[in-house]
Amino acid sequence: MKKESWVWWKRGIFYHIYPRSFYDSNNDGIGDIRGITQKLDYLYNLGVTAIWISPLYLSPMQDFGYDVMDYRKIDPIFGTLDDFKYLLTKAHILGIRVIMDLIMNHTSSLHPWFLESRSSKDNPKREWYIWRDGRKKKKPNNWRSAFKTSAWEYDEHTGQYYLHSFFKEMPDLNWRNKELKKAFFDEVRFWLDLGVDGFRLDVINMIVKDKKFRNNPLFFGIPWIQKHVYTRNRPKSQRITRLLRKLLDEYDDRMCVGEIYTMPPGDPSISADYLGKGNDSIHLAFDFSLIFQPWNARKFYRCIKNWYEQIPENGWACNVLSNHDLFRSNSRFGRKKNIIEKSRIMAVLLLTLKGTPFIYYGEEIGMTNGKLNRSQIVDPLGKRFWPFFKGRDRARTPMQWNTGLNAGFSSSAPWLPVNQNYLALNVEVESADTESILNLYKKLIRLRHSNTILQSGDWVPSITGEKGILAYFRMLDGDKIFVLLNFRNRSGRIFLPLTKPGVVLVSTHRLEGTMLQSGEENICPFEATVLKLGQRSVNQ
Repeated sequence: MKKESWVWWKRGIFYHIYPRSFYDSNNDGIGDIRGITQKLDYLYNLGVTAIWISPLYLSPMQDFGYDVMDYRKIDPIFGTLDDFKYLLTKAHILGIRVIMDLIMNHTSSLHPWFLESRSSKDNPKREWYIWRDGRKKKKPNNWRSAFKTSAWEYDEHTGQYYLHSFFKEMPDLNWRNKELKKAFFDEVRFWLDLGVDGFRLDVINMIVKDKKFRNNPLFFGIPWIQKHVYTRNRPKSQRITRLLRKLLDEYDDRMCVGEIYTMPPGDPSISADYLGKGNDSIHLAFDFSLIFQPWNARKFYRCIKNWYEQIPENGWACNVLSNHDLFRSNSRFGRKKNIIEKSRIMAVLLLTLKGTPFIYYGEEIGMTNGKLNRSQIVDPLGKRFWPFFKGRDRARTPMQWNTGLNAGFSSSAPWLPVNQNYLALNVEVESADTESILNLYKKLIRLRHSNTILQSGDWVPSITGEKGILAYFRMLDGDKIFVLLNFRNRSGRIFLPLTKPGVVLVSTHRLEGTMLQSGEENICPFEATVLKLGQRSVNQ
């Protein structure tokens, strides 16, 4: 692969901020925009070059911001539009790009568009949402929401049902309507004109539904377990993403990354399909297959290989281990055993794979899921499905800044309890510990920034899971970096297939600058080592 000029969203490091939980500047117990601004220096020193902020829009907070009342207003709990403009300005001064969450599938039922739409059948905005007559006193079809309830809600005022893929307070938009499309793209332009660098597209593969409203097939004949054939991944949804790409291309240096909603174990072919030809649809697409894998080197290898094989020739991968809807990777893979050791393996993996890395807030200090009892749950999903599903709150607990009150997040009672492990896992303590997971992240990010091989080189597997080892080369114009990951809590001997002697750049167990040769080598339990081949010292 030849060297070329790489744009910021390919070579950068993204950091995902859940604003309610990052930092509370006014001590009301909820994180806010000024809190993010005050912590930009921390992100800059970490090496972050872009931040994705979960929704800040005006919202009744039925789903904590993913139910939007007004796409052009900031919700007062987070601050003001002026606060956001200042955040954007300071971030850009530091060389940090800012992307916002964009919810295209639905709005709040309190959005003025929906209030007009439901006011009468002949309202001009009626077709901006999806309305249907019932079938002989039954719902229009068998479609289920993502939360297993019926996706249809009856409106007594107009005598029709409206569609909601999530909560009934979040009605789905009708992207087959031209007027809706134009109005929504005007909302997008508002933020682009303000200087926002791009968007993360919420459940973008769900925005278009079957025109004929055909019933979804069932798994094993169970009504609430459906194959979402007619409610997801409809061909027209990619026509919409291509139009969005054209809009973004009217501006300099903007991008979008799509959440491709699939159930475990994930489907990289669907995610890659939304990249189009690689230059005509969304810029990046999340594939959650890696998140759904068990802790097994062989399965990780197969998952990564499959993902890369699906990417179109002109497309680009991105990689993620955690987010606000799924368990934190340290809890999911750690399962109370060797959590810190496994978090080091995941750090090295994420920051040495080919493709843009996305770090979820707190991942860099080893944050784990919080332990909440039923009375502390605020997520409506957790309240509804307890104890079978305890909600998403555990992955959203406040950022752990120091050993002080509420981990330094707020001087007031936070909206969710702080994780009990904050005395050991926090920015202040780990900054002073040269062997901490935080300082490992800093080393790896510096390494990625300083090595075009890691930014853009090919990924070539070497050891594909045998004896719990995953190893691969990153290659660019004859230069090579070798990455070794031991997924097991045991030592052993392996053959290092090095074409040239290598110097240790970063390692959990070896001194930086140590030279390794091709041949048999002892490895440590949960060892992660990065070598530069053909280099005599770390300063070369």
